Amino acid sequence: MTRATAVSRRRLEALIEEATVDCCDEEEEAIGLSAMIEENLALPFRTAVLGVEADVVGVDMGADARLVAVCKSGKHRQRIALTDLPLPSPLPSGAEWIAAYRLWATTRGWPDGVSSCYVLV
Repeated sequence: MTRATAVSRRRLEALIEEATVDCCDEEEEAIGLSAMIEENLALPFRTAVLGVEADVVGVDMGADARLVAVCKSGKHRQRIALTDLPLPSPLPSGAEWIAAYRLWATTRGWPDGVSSCYVLV
C-alpha cells in the first residue's frame, strides 16, 4: 500500500516564492527551482519507472526549461519529466520541492504539471 503525504498549497506557494523571489522571467524561475531541488532533494533515491526499478541520480533542465529527472537502471540512463516522475514511498527528503515545481509548472500552462501537485505518492 502506498502512503501519501499531504503538502498544503500555501506551503508549496511559499517554497515557490523562496526559489523565485529575485527572478525576472520564467527561465530564471525554473533555474531557481532547479537550484532549490538540487540543494534539498536527497539523491540518489530509488523509484519504479514503467515497472522497472531505477535510481534517480540527478535533476537537469531540458532545452525547453522544463526540469527532468535523470534515472539510471543498470547501464541505462533515461531523462523523465519531473512532472511525470513516480515518487516512492516513503518519499525522499526534500520531495516537497518536486511538488512545488509541479505546482509552478501548472501556472505556466504546462498540462503535465498537474500530476501529483498537492499529494505526493
